[in-house]
Amino acid sequence: ADTPADQGWVPGYASSDSRARGRFARNFVVQGSAADWALLMLAALRRTCSGLAAELVFFQHDEVMVHCPAEEADTVVAAIREAAELAGRLTFGQTPVRFPFTTAVVRCYADAK
Repeated sequence: ADTPADQGWVPGYASSDSRARGRFARNFVVQGSAADWALLMLAALRRTCSGLAAELVFFQHDEVMVHCPAEEADTVVAAIREAAELAGRLTFGQTPVRFPFTTAVVRCYADAK
């Protein structure tokens, strides 16, 4: 028997494979939650750095780059951690789940890993 998938694109019919639909639905929730967290983290970081010379210069997916004078580096690292913790509480509430990340202080962007 023909299914809507066999007949071409049908509105509201993403896939005849229920496992594929389930993967899509779970991924959608995970990616959406990660985007919410990242937006809140960046907003908190921008606010925290407002009195500093530090500037947010790059953000993509799971990376943020902040350009700052060497004497502000420790303050910016602390601000990133605080912003990430605040974003976690705002996005997910109180949870024992931790969202690990790393920070690197480098002289040149190419050296960041």
